Amino acid sequence: MLSAMIAFAVASLLVSMIPGPTTVVILRQSIRSGRSAGVATVLGNETGWLLWCLAAAFGLSALLLVSELAFDVMRIAGALVLVWFGARMVWQAWRGPSGSRPGSPPAPPPAAPSLWSCYRSGLLTNLANPKAGVFALSFLPQFVPEGAPAMPALLLLAVASTLIDLVWYLGIVRLVVAAERFFRRPAVRRCLEYVSGTLLIGLAVRLALTSRP
Repeated sequence: MLSAMIAFAVASLLVSMIPGPTTVVILRQSIRSGRSAGVATVLGNETGWLLWCLAAAFGLSALLLVSELAFDVMRIAGALVLVWFGARMVWQAWRGPSGSRPGSPPAPPPAAPSLWSCYRSGLLTNLANPKAGVFALSFLPQFVPEGAPAMPALLLLAVASTLIDLVWYLGIVRLVVAAERFFRRPAVRRCLEYVSGTLLIGLAVRLALTSRP
């Protein structure tokens, strides 16, 4: 039992460490607006991951496996969400920090996004990826102890996986905040906006071209 729990914890941490759209959005919000925005984005992401895990526990994610139409609808909708986020980042980077043109008086810096907006971006980024639901469905049942009631075990694993993911991403936010002086430089922030937006658009294209598992 203990060895199974350790294996689950290690596997969950390794899964959390794999970069993806979530990592891009959390980094971007943390760099752009600081610790509170980063934490709000992480909480939104974890809400999305917990919902996918609960869907897997209740068998709802199985729909994505057996129904090509359901998977394709989620896949295209998710790709559009990521393209929207990515395009906004590239547009903001192209406009510059103040959105002003050379020779014009500097405009006041844009207002920081609300915590709700950051939470929502984390939530939507996670829910936009149907592969997360398919992964949760295939990942969690592997660690249900033999002979244990399936539903309570899956619910417990869902919560544990979410907490492990939460700790990992909060660590990332803390590291970004520690290097705040570097990331606050306008040239660095603009470059990161370009890179983040381009990565999200690329991940959206990859998701759109993904076939049903």
